[in-house]
Parts: sequence; structure tokens; C-alpha cells
Amino acid sequence: MADQPAKQAFGAVTLPSAGVPTPIGSYAKGCVAGAVALPDDGPNWQAMRLSRNRHWGMPQTVATLKQLADDAVRLGWGKGILVGDMSQPRGGPMPFGHASHQLGLDVDVWFTPMPEKRLTPEQRETIPFTSMLDKSKFLTTDSRKFTSTAAKLVMTAASYPQVERIFVNPAIKKKLCDSWTGDRSNLGKVRPAYGHDEHFHIRLSCPAGVASCKPQAAVAAGDGCDKSLAWWFTDEPWAKPKKDPNAPPPKPPRPMMLSDLPKECAVVLNAPANRNAVAGTRPQAAPASALAPMGDDDMPDLPDSAPSPRAKP
Repeated sequence: MADQPAKQAFGAVTLPSAGVPTPIGSYAKGCVAGAVALPDDGPNWQAMRLSRNRHWGMPQTVATLKQLADDAVRLGWGKGILVGDMSQPRGGPMPFGHASHQLGLDVDVWFTPMPEKRLTPEQRETIPFTSMLDKSKFLTTDSRKFTSTAAKLVMTAASYPQVERIFVNPAIKKKLCDSWTGDRSNLGKVRPAYGHDEHFHIRLSCPAGVASCKPQAAVAAGDGCDKSLAWWFTDEPWAKPKKDPNAPPPKPPRPMMLSDLPKECAVVLNAPANRNAVAGTRPQAAPASALAPMGDDDMPDLPDSAPSPRAKP
């Protein structure tokens, strides 16, 4: 196979490969074989932005979402959860929106409860995200939106042993540090990151015994309510990089190529499709609002290191 930008190659595939579900590579440089679909609708969830075709993943990711959906109802989080992006049918880099979500072990859950009345396919493509921030202040949650129930939902997900990390906006992390009175043993899993004020990003651990999956370093001990969090509330994360007036114009970033991924990912890309794997009825044509990058989905979902700063939230 000729080398090509990986996001184009994986973004063009509409069905997963056949075979045993297997994550290959790392969260930000890999793929997934034998992915399974989260159904578009469940008793306590609805999948959003269906036209993106990103509700695929490992079986344990689907099981975790079903578990969280049940717990959400028990907590009083509306009728359940709205599920954002998971992974593409064969994982890999996406044409827009994420730097990770490549192994079928990442998923975004909206900070919007599932409403009483089921959303139509059109509404799933067009309804806006809900930010948990008070945009009139610097890095401050809006108490009318980030409620105690929202906090319980995040911490419930963090309590699952299969969940390795949860990415949230630094303001949300600080709010949890300042106000969470329950069991704090899993608070360290909740990691501050740019964006992530409209959804929280759940990351599962590599499955035990799967050598092809490259794990991250373990989360540091403690609750994470320390100087690593305080850094986000200084000027440093938000300062614009200094420009050298004599420097040549920057070159466009080199795209991740298929050859940059593990060699097994080319095999996954060319493998026969599992034509029995169907999540549900997909819109034939996606509205521009669904295809264009939007909200926090623009931000790379990287490990605990931060991507380039953007405007202060």
C-alpha cells in the first residue's frame, strides 16, 4: 500500500474489520481491529453526531457506557447520557477533532443530560454543546450548570476500575478538588486539560494481557489537587508564544502518515469488513455543522501534557 496521510485513510473506512477486537499502538498513534458499535439508542443513552460514524470501540468501552448510562439515571442525570465521539470503525487518526480516540478506548460524554423526549436524528446533528463554565470569569464553573449531580456523574465514571483517566476543564477539576466530600481516592484520575468544558473524556486502560496496546504512564499518586493544578491558574498556560521577527515563516505541520502507525494498522486498514457490524441508521448527508470541527472537540486529547494554548476559557 502506498503511504498516505493516516487521517484520510482511516477516515474513509465505514465499517470495522472482522476478527477479535484488538487495540494496536498508543492512544494517539494506533488503530483498532474488530471494533464493535455502540447502538445509536439505548434505554438510558443516545449517541450524538451520528453522521461522523465515530461510535465504535472495544467491547469494554461499550459496556462502560452502558454502565454509566444506568448509573446516570440512578443519580438523577436526566433520562441518561448523550454520547459523543468514540472511535472510527477501525480507529486511527480522524480528519478533524481529536489527536487520540484511536484505539477504541476513548469516549466523550456530553455535559448535557439526555432529555425526557428522545432527540430526532436532525437534533442529534445540530443541538449545541453546553459549557459548564461561567464565561464572564476566568476558569470558573457555572454553579447553575456544573451541579452536584454533574460532579457525581464524573466521579462515578472515575470509580470504575477499567477507567484510567478522565479529562475535564481545569475549572471543573478545581471545583471537584474544592467541593467533593465523597471518596477522593479516584479524584487523581480526573485530569485537567484544555477545553473539555462541554464534555468529559473517559479513557479506559489497555486490556490486560494485550501486548499490542501501548499503555500510558500511570497516573501520579494523590488527588491531583496540587501545584500541577495550580499551574493552570497562572498566566503561563495561556501566554502566546513569543515570535522571532527574523524567523522564517513556519512550515505547515507534517501530517501523520500511515507509515508512522504500527505496521499492523496497515493490515487492519486492508482487512475484510465485518458487514454485520451496524450501529444504526446513519444520515445520508451530514449537515455542515456536524462535519465542521466544533467546541472542545477541536482540542487534541493528549496525555497529561498539554497541547498548544488557545484563548482563555
